Formats: sequence, structure tokens, C-alpha cells
Amino acid sequence: MSDAAVLSIRKASKSFGARRALDGVSMDVRKGEMIALIGPSGSGKSTLLRSISGLQTIDPGEGRIEAFGGPVQENGRISARVRAIRTRIGFIFQQFNLVGRLSLFTNVALGSLGRIEGWRGLLGLWPQETKTAAMAALARVGVADYAAQRANTLSGGQQQRGAIARALVQKAKIILADEPVASLDPVAARKVMESLRDLNEKDGLTVLVTLHQVDYALRYCDRVVALKAGKVVYDGPATGLENKQLIDIYGPEFEDVFWEGAPK
Repeated sequence: MSDAAVLSIRKASKSFGARRALDGVSMDVRKGEMIALIGPSGSGKSTLLRSISGLQTIDPGEGRIEAFGGPVQENGRISARVRAIRTRIGFIFQQFNLVGRLSLFTNVALGSLGRIEGWRGLLGLWPQETKTAAMAALARVGVADYAAQRANTLSGGQQQRGAIARALVQKAKIILADEPVASLDPVAARKVMESLRDLNEKDGLTVLVTLHQVDYALRYCDRVVALKAGKVVYDGPATGLENKQLIDIYGPEFEDVFWEGAPK
């Protein structure tokens, strides 16, 4: 793992029966990068994110994943140290992963559970530091006015920004966002992507986000990693992606559905 890397993936493979979701994936992620993972459905994007966080084991063998210089998993086994590493990695799910019956504030405050006594969270007796951090995080992503509302009464975009706020309260140094805008309308999607970009630019958070919307990848991320059939087929600057490469990745129909602004 290089000195500048906060994440290192080496020869990671993952099979589900006869299907290989990841096929010898290797990449380094440097501190402060904002990287888009793109590729067609089934290319391995979500599997890679879940493997990085230790939510998914990779196949036994020489594959290895490290974060912050420590092992997440190797040889098909999750490291005993993964719990401590996970406290520094925030995971944003496509379906928000908030507790619908709890207030948005409480959902965000739950991000502090790795640092406070568990009974405080169970009883809702949050330390003042957590209360202050939760409200500051909600304000940061523009949903502080909804702090008292039950999460399941909020729009998808509001819930997703709440999930980002929870990662802030967690004090995550890396945010892994798995299709965070897939179920959102274009306005809500832009707000979520702008929130992630803001945290990357102003706070120096490292962001790795899987996206189906290629135009969002090009607009908000400096580096793009493209997967196809579990293999890395492009890893470089967003500005270096050409239309021909995108057609190779997605197929000839790509040109017909890609939004205006595609690279030529």
C-alpha cells in the first residue's frame, strides 16, 4: 500500500456460483480523491464497494483489501481489525438505510454509536457533542429544518442527504456511496451529488461513488474507474473518457441514451 493511498485493492475476485462479479480488481485510492465507479448493471460496482467495507468477503486466494494501512480482508477472510477500520468509513446505500420510524435527527445521531456508550443510543440520551454534531451535519447538507420529522415522511432526496449527515457525525474519512441517486429525481440527485462534492472539496473527504448516470460521473468526479464483467477497463481522469470507450463499456446502445454533453 503506497504512502498516499487510503484504500488499496489488490487482485480482488468474488464469485457467486459460476458468475465472477469481481475478476482480479486492483486499484489504489488516494486521500481526498472523488472517484466515480461506472459500468453496466452486473459489472461488479456494488460488490467492490461492499468488499472494501468488509460487508462482503472476497474469494480465498491472493486478493487483499487494505484501508488506512490496515487489513480489511485477505484470503477470503475479514480481518479481526475491521470493526475499528469501519468507524472511519461511511457507507451510503441506494435505499438510504434509515430507520423510518425514528426522527431524522436520531438517524443522524446514530452515526456516533461507535464512539459513545451503547445505552445512550438505546435511550436517546445523546451527549451534547453528538447533538451539536448532528444538527451541524444536517445544516451542512441542507435538511436541518426536517430534523424532528420521522424519516419515512421525508422525500428520497432528503433521506439520502440525512444518510450523508450520518456519515459526517460518524466522523468518516472515506465515504462509499452505492448508487446514491439511482432512485431520485434529477433535482434531488443533483443536490445529493453536490453535497458529496462539497464534502470532498471543503473537508477533504475521500469519496468513492457508484453511478449509472455517466454524465454525473463526468460532472462531479475527477477520476473514473470503469468496470465491465468484473474487470477494470478504464482508470483515469474523467476528462480522458472518450465516447468510443464508453460505447465499448456499455455497448452500442449507449450513444442513443446518453444525455447531452457526452464527450466526443
